Amino acid sequence: MRALEAITARMLVPGTLIGLNRRNKMKAKQLFITSSLAVLMVAGLGCTQEPPKQEPSKQEPPKMEMTTEIPPGVATPDRLESRLGTLTSFDGVPDARTTELVYDNLDFQRAVQAYLSTLQIASMYAMREGLLGFGPANTTVVVFEDLMDSKALWLTPNTVSIYMAVWLELGDEPMVIETQPNVLGLIDDLWFLYVADFGNAGPDQGKGGKFLIVPPGYEGAIPEGYHVARSNTHGNWLAWRGFQVDGSTKPAVDATKQGFRIYPLSRRDNPPSMTFVDASGKFHSTIHRMDYGFWEELNAAIQKEPTDALEPEILGLLASIGIEKGKPFAPDARMRKILAEAADVGAVTARALTARPRDDRLYLYPGEGVWTNPFVEGRYDFVKNGARLLDSRVYMHFYATGITPAMTKAPVGKGSQYAIGYLDEDGNALDGSKTYRIHLPSDVPVNDFWSFTLYDNQTRSMLQTDQRLPGLDNNSEGLQANEDGSYDVYFGPEPPEGKEGNWIQTVPGKGWNTIFRLYGPRQPWFDKTWRPGDPELVR
Repeated sequence: MRALEAITARMLVPGTLIGLNRRNKMKAKQLFITSSLAVLMVAGLGCTQEPPKQEPSKQEPPKMEMTTEIPPGVATPDRLESRLGTLTSFDGVPDARTTELVYDNLDFQRAVQAYLSTLQIASMYAMREGLLGFGPANTTVVVFEDLMDSKALWLTPNTVSIYMAVWLELGDEPMVIETQPNVLGLIDDLWFLYVADFGNAGPDQGKGGKFLIVPPGYEGAIPEGYHVARSNTHGNWLAWRGFQVDGSTKPAVDATKQGFRIYPLSRRDNPPSMTFVDASGKFHSTIHRMDYGFWEELNAAIQKEPTDALEPEILGLLASIGIEKGKPFAPDARMRKILAEAADVGAVTARALTARPRDDRLYLYPGEGVWTNPFVEGRYDFVKNGARLLDSRVYMHFYATGITPAMTKAPVGKGSQYAIGYLDEDGNALDGSKTYRIHLPSDVPVNDFWSFTLYDNQTRSMLQTDQRLPGLDNNSEGLQANEDGSYDVYFGPEPPEGKEGNWIQTVPGKGWNTIFRLYGPRQPWFDKTWRPGDPELVR
């Protein structure tokens, strides 16, 4: 009480007791002390006191009657130095601080792995959103009548094919697809799993035909007379490439408008009309986000479709970070921070796995060149000897689109092959401020043609320059061969004098990468007796 009285006396404003006699002063002090004590007691009721911290015992456990030696490596030390900092426990039980630390790390690790394992889903969902921006599913066909240019943000298209696409949305019955001749087409579901090929690599053998796409869970009768394929999801991407005829896109475009149809099986006698939208020269995006927004796009896809076809491991990773079918995605502040950082780390990781792969199997000439390709031994399903090719899957789905066996199993002399380059011969990132040369030895082994296309490192879409089409091929006007039949192709902000026809423009201050494509590749490509030179800095 005396201590409280002394404190209270110091709290009293000087002069407040002036004019009171000694007895009244004592009463005033007692009243003030009582009131102050009551205030302190009430305030104390609102305070949360931490429970007493249990200090771990430092006693060395005695040797008991049944005590044996613990085999090496079984016990975990109670104090460990790690990349997370110091981890402390009491005889194998982590303390509260360490538990919080490792759980934050666990959530971060799972989020990064979830990010890298679902790039394909986010990519396909972004494709869906981009196509539906042109009109409704099933009846809207996006056609690049004057080729695709760099205003279209698509993953690594070429500058010579006539791209066409539609978003197929299955209901409770199969959908019929009528296709035109001489196209290279594919169908992938929303999980980016292969459904079917049509056209030159399909069962119609390039003649055109009728396909029946069956929705998930459908158990009704399947009529004859169709090429039948089943999809794991209701949403599906149909994309195909037509081919120029004597430099003209018109024959392929006209064939699509005349021959391509989609309709429900029940309306085969009265199919709805189709709308064909020319997308050439129109800005639009089919590229997914790489930041925190990635998780929101991913969640939208998960909520939309049945998840039976997804691997339990992927579904478990997603559930552990709050993305689960039928449940709201509502991370708290702690988890939002972790997810944002995980997206950033995941994005950089995907870019590293693409630009600088560490798996030698992704290099066309291991230890001897910079050219790469995302597929290991043609494994379009990213499985070899029962094991998932994780880096290969990340590379492919971060960089490109379209999953089909036809991409990797084309016979010699048919189809196409791809060599991807992000670096110069010294291992440096390609710089748009500098000029480079790629040398192609004579007798480029193709039946049809070869081409280069340049891409923006950030978007993986065509590099946006003053050139409408950032590429060239061996049919390009003005291209000059060397005296021995070889070619030198130049890349830089300005063309070398006299080499304007062999030049593709780059942008100062921006990086770039390129794909060298061979259409109808011949045997010297496959046995590697012919190979392109690496990008060489012109000094």
